[in-house]
Amino acid sequence: MPGIARRILTVVATLLAGTTVGAPPAAASAPGEKDVTAVLFEWDYPSVGRECAAALGPAGYGYVQVSPPQEHVQGPQWWTSYQPVGYRIAGRLGDRAAFTAMTRACHAAGVKVVVDAVVNHMAAGAGVGTGGTSYTKYGYPGLYNDTDFHTCRKPISDYTSRADVQNCELVGLADLDTGSDHVRTAIAGYLEDLLSLGADGFRVDAAKHIAAADLAAIKAKLSRPDVYWKQETIHGAGEAVQPEEYTSTGDVQEFRYARDLKRVFQRERLAYLKNYGEGWAYLPSDRASVFVDNHDTERNGDTLSYKDGANYTLAQVFMLAWPYGSPDVHSGYEFTDRDAGPPRGGAVGACWQDGWKCQHAWPEIRNMAAFRNAVRGTPVTGWWDNGYQAIAFGRGDKGYVVVNHEGFAVSRAFQTSLPGGDYCDVQSGRRVTVGADGRFTATVAPNTALALHVGARGCG
Repeated sequence: MPGIARRILTVVATLLAGTTVGAPPAAASAPGEKDVTAVLFEWDYPSVGRECAAALGPAGYGYVQVSPPQEHVQGPQWWTSYQPVGYRIAGRLGDRAAFTAMTRACHAAGVKVVVDAVVNHMAAGAGVGTGGTSYTKYGYPGLYNDTDFHTCRKPISDYTSRADVQNCELVGLADLDTGSDHVRTAIAGYLEDLLSLGADGFRVDAAKHIAAADLAAIKAKLSRPDVYWKQETIHGAGEAVQPEEYTSTGDVQEFRYARDLKRVFQRERLAYLKNYGEGWAYLPSDRASVFVDNHDTERNGDTLSYKDGANYTLAQVFMLAWPYGSPDVHSGYEFTDRDAGPPRGGAVGACWQDGWKCQHAWPEIRNMAAFRNAVRGTPVTGWWDNGYQAIAFGRGDKGYVVVNHEGFAVSRAFQTSLPGGDYCDVQSGRRVTVGADGRFTATVAPNTALALHVGARGCG
């Protein structure tokens, strides 16, 4: 019997016996205490572990999201990671031992691990996977056969039809019948295995293509049904399946947030952001997972990307300062070919080399993780804007941010609720003195920001 099948049966038997298959205890913070996730797209697991220790933990990131670990089709393209052949940890980015070592290193640094879980479909075509498993479409030895897939064997063509979206094939990939208890149990076995290796949560890929009730049933089978869970459910006006359907099981990725940020920063006024979030009819803040870009949207142009310069950097600063949703900071690599896989097969020697962009480590972005942690739980106070492209706002008596998207410097006195004293502007590294009345005077250069918080009282 193949190893993954044995593992799934062991997990299922354990669950039925009423005992718990527990993950090693994490030293990371409680969910929500540090809610910024660094998404290290297509980084291999040894590189992720090193980055947790060297950068993510010290910067205050609460989570790292890693790319899919399961065995997948062979090929250099990034999307091969999203075409599973089986549920053994045997993908391009590392084997079982490498994954386990990574979770331990991240936990030791105070960072929890979220896994990108591909459970809607299996690979198309036929061949041999990255772990040596032979497969055909609808035939994955020891795991699934033809009866485990929906009978609609054509690509999705009508997004106004729920049946088409959730029963037919996303770009021709074999669509699992997640209404089947056998399939649900197999998926739960895979996720349970990852939990046993130290995973702390999941980003459910293509969740929109899985019925919300099916995902709830899968999650309920886990020994930790309250595990962190965010779901990729892309909003589409007039579509049959809407993101709101998935909020009862966990967070939902709010794609409108990222799309609208692109429009505002490129063509409209930052002054419009005064009520960003629920005021724009988005999902409830406590169920929204937000981002400026992700691996898909940076390639299809739906959102800003690293290629957009100050627009991109300032949008990240705003997202991390603004109290809506739980933010993901995408961190990938340079590309001209949209299909290109990771440099060096995912091995990161150093940031900003070999094409690795390391957005999570850009000082303007990295330093906002600690800002967000310092202002957690505080409301927006003292909003100011110039009617156009310069805005400023406080986060109670814990922080204050200025974003200047004008083409000229903005010089003025800003009113805050901060205690008086010296602060370090975590954007520029300069000292700023706040008076006893909460006021300070500053000149903010064009297309830059200023950020003060009570955790950075001096520059050193």
